[in-house]
Amino acid sequence: MLHVVLIEPEIPPNTGNIGRLCLAAGAALHLVGPLGFAIDDRSLKRAGLDYWKDVDCRRWADWAALRAAAGPEARFFFLTTKAARPYWGQAFREGDYLVFGRESKGLPEALLAEHAEHCLTIPQRGVRSLNLATAVGIVLYEGMRQLQAP
Repeated sequence: MLHVVLIEPEIPPNTGNIGRLCLAAGAALHLVGPLGFAIDDRSLKRAGLDYWKDVDCRRWADWAALRAAAGPEARFFFLTTKAARPYWGQAFREGDYLVFGRESKGLPEALLAEHAEHCLTIPQRGVRSLNLATAVGIVLYEGMRQLQAP
């Protein structure tokens, strides 16, 4: 199983769509607060359709709580437009955490600096960034492809 981590997500439909992606991929979704919406937000559930109740969704008060619970052997990869290393060059393993930031600002600079060797990017041209749900889908399904390869 892979883990998708959203740090301080702001837009309920994105989170709902990501929940549906996680369910389809057999991945756990970790929501790290504070959230920019209530978890029972109608638009969150609308985007996740009737699947939201089946999503393996775990809530964390902050990054430190998730990091402590994951344990010292957990591998975290931080997706950012500020990295040079493409995600497809990373060999993913079962249990890896794919970490994404807020829609408006991405991941905190301090977190990126602390984990610079684990930062990955989705190469793109002509745009500042991709929609969060699109970005999660791209990297999550590359992880699935790698883990399910014969």
